[in-house]
Amino acid sequence: MSIAASSSTKKLSILQITIVAALGGLLFGYDTGVIAGSQLYFTKYFNLSAAEQGWAVSSALYGCLVGALAGGYLTKRISRKYTLILAASLFAVSAWGSGMAATLNELAIYRIIGGLAVGMASLAAPMYIAEMAPPKYRGRMVSYYQLAVVIGFFVVFLATYFIGGGDTQNMTPEVLAQLHEHNVNQGWRIMLWSELLPALAFLGLLFTVPHSPRWLISQGRTEEAKTVLAQITSSEQEAASEFADIEASLTHSPAPNLAMLFGKGIGFALFLGVMLSIFQQVTGINAILYYGAEIFSNALGYGPEDALKQQLWLGAVNLIFTFVAIYKVDSWGRKPLFIAGSIGMCAGLTVLGLTIYTQQMGVVSLIAVLVFIASFAMSMGPVVWVMLSEMFPNNVRSVAMSIAVAAQWLFNALVANSFPLVNQSTLNQEGFNGALPYFIFASFCVVAMIFVWKLVPETKGKTLEEMEALWSAKDAG
Repeated sequence: MSIAASSSTKKLSILQITIVAALGGLLFGYDTGVIAGSQLYFTKYFNLSAAEQGWAVSSALYGCLVGALAGGYLTKRISRKYTLILAASLFAVSAWGSGMAATLNELAIYRIIGGLAVGMASLAAPMYIAEMAPPKYRGRMVSYYQLAVVIGFFVVFLATYFIGGGDTQNMTPEVLAQLHEHNVNQGWRIMLWSELLPALAFLGLLFTVPHSPRWLISQGRTEEAKTVLAQITSSEQEAASEFADIEASLTHSPAPNLAMLFGKGIGFALFLGVMLSIFQQVTGINAILYYGAEIFSNALGYGPEDALKQQLWLGAVNLIFTFVAIYKVDSWGRKPLFIAGSIGMCAGLTVLGLTIYTQQMGVVSLIAVLVFIASFAMSMGPVVWVMLSEMFPNNVRSVAMSIAVAAQWLFNALVANSFPLVNQSTLNQEGFNGALPYFIFASFCVVAMIFVWKLVPETKGKTLEEMEALWSAKDAG
């Protein structure tokens, strides 16, 4: 069957396909964000130490690490689509089990299952979107994945706010104490169970989207690939051209091996991808998001239920400024957004650290946190995902991206696990008045900015096959 013969097949909207796949990002944001509000209460319910609290929060992230590594094999073997279906199923299991947990160990096990889902989805969803989207819109389409992540954060902050009791401003001390007791005993469970709804919706919608044509061609299923290309391209000529480019790339590229993966060209691309992933985490975004309610409650002086309300500011700003990246990543380019955002992140963290160090916490501290969140949302958040999804050649994309994403989750876990320990350390409390973590994060922002400015090439507007030629040229050189 030719592409011409399949062109009569019903057209599929790239936007619709992208939205379905990006729901994996929404579950990513929801699953990692639900811990921010609930940990205020289950920490007290289980009477956790600082180390145990760090394990409860970070346990899912070690699952993410394994899920990302497994995702490299799964996306290649069973397809991007079926990997996402498996992830959606695990999201549902994790949400149900986490809310049922009777011990810290049970909670950690189900959180690890959720982490496996997040790791798989964080690899498969942007890869799938990048392979379906046309080059001139690819940055925007992959950015929708990050938009879905921050929508997930905002929705779960909203859910935990209302589950936690909503506006507590006019409550009497007696009613507030009863509400807090309810949240400690039961509210955190409902927060965790609330993830079941988006998980089941994601699972159902995944059965409505096709396989990636690049994966189909790699499996020798060329007729199915032609059908999908005819559905998602604007003309028969475009479909035929894209099919020829993909087939040539896969045909002329040798099977991936360790020597190739760590060779001069692709090895450099892998190094850049791993470092981008690390910088996205060590600049502190997830420490702020995971422990945001605790930061507002302890460092900035809000009560636990009030802190849930302040988290809505984080979620709203994160959401709004992600739109800046969506509409500018394909016109301004990846590097300018990353560098500008790194400067803003450094400024926000430095001011936050200074207000905590001088014990002058207040509105300026809140604004500093929001500047940091806004700067991340318009830069490092979406840009790293865009670049990871487009910088690796077709024949090694699954393996290389799984390594880069695994590095991201490893450092996410290390930051989340160590934050309570550093935050409650004697050095931090007595020497820095609680400001040390924010100064450390700010210094990493500077290093990340210099790294991207000096070493990372601009990738906007290039086809995935053109990106492959870039690294091949480095190998030849």
